[in-house]
Amino acid sequence: MKKILFISTRDPYSGRYSGDVIGSNKIINVLNKKNILDVVCFGEKPLTKKNIFKFKKPFFLIRIFYVIKSLILLQPLQFGLFFSKEMERFISSRADSYDIIFFYHIRSSQYLPKNFKGEKIIEMGDLYSSNYLQTFNNLSLFNPLKYVYLLESALVKKVEINIFTKFDKILLFSKDEIKKINKIFIKKIIHINISIDKIKKKYIFSSKNKKILFIGNLKYLPNKLAIKNFIKNTLPKLEKNIPGVNLEVIGDVSKINKVFLSSHKKVKFLGVEKNIDKFIKGSFCGLANLTISTGMQGKILSYMSYGLPVICSKKVASNFNKNVLSYSDDNELINKIVSLKNNKKVSTLISKKSLRFINNFTWKKIAKKYLSIIKN
Repeated sequence: MKKILFISTRDPYSGRYSGDVIGSNKIINVLNKKNILDVVCFGEKPLTKKNIFKFKKPFFLIRIFYVIKSLILLQPLQFGLFFSKEMERFISSRADSYDIIFFYHIRSSQYLPKNFKGEKIIEMGDLYSSNYLQTFNNLSLFNPLKYVYLLESALVKKVEINIFTKFDKILLFSKDEIKKINKIFIKKIIHINISIDKIKKKYIFSSKNKKILFIGNLKYLPNKLAIKNFIKNTLPKLEKNIPGVNLEVIGDVSKINKVFLSSHKKVKFLGVEKNIDKFIKGSFCGLANLTISTGMQGKILSYMSYGLPVICSKKVASNFNKNVLSYSDDNELINKIVSLKNNKKVSTLISKKSLRFINNFTWKKIAKKYLSIIKN
């Protein structure tokens, strides 16, 4: 039994339907069963449990000050946005009483006490420096965010190298990303899969299915750009091949984006849905047409857990072998969507492959790996 401090810059207990919230909550619950676990995080609502310590985010102006300070210190902007002096002091004052500090995502790494002698573990998930650089390459020269992403990419890259140097174990989701890391750090890297809770096998091929499903938070720029491109460039052409085709988008979306993106009558924005069972009915494929992508895409695992055939860009498909259909350009995307819609043999084959592949991603299996990481 180890004494562990778990640090998150989100609230694992908020109940938000968000990948990082759900992921951190799962890890906390499994580690808490066989260890003594304390949790430090940001959060508004206090809990009565003694081992959970929540801190309110600083006021807006103070956070702006911390962002400016991060820039001066050549640290990522997100460090300033998720910094609390009160949290830093609290962690530093207690750190020596723990065997392990488990950091959840890169921005929590800023809270590493200077002289901590215990084991340092971080779940990075993905290499975000690569993600930000891709975002820079995909934005217009006239978009000021383009240059913010370029700067953040360079600053995050610096932090990633620092993490590879200082931490004892670094958890990443994608084997492809692990291959990019300098071999001198490879012994510290642990591959771990994203998890899904259940395999439900809800998809059934039918010529009456006319829905394309997209799952993703549209406040996340790569998802927003993917949907915008699909509505503008792909859907009008697809309608000529599949009369009555429509797109349903599940995920958080701001009111302004919903207005701008809802102009096409064949598109529905459903918002956040915790249970998507009823939306699988009538769908013939799940879409992951991202041009900006790193690591494993959770949306693909969600589609697969229902047996819903998946079509995605080659960049996204690299982590899923031949268990999804991939495309290189818009014409190929249209042809393969039409194939999934009309060809039962193709659709059923991809569905079966998905269900076999997804067996490696059940939480029951992955939870054991987290326990072994802590134990070893």
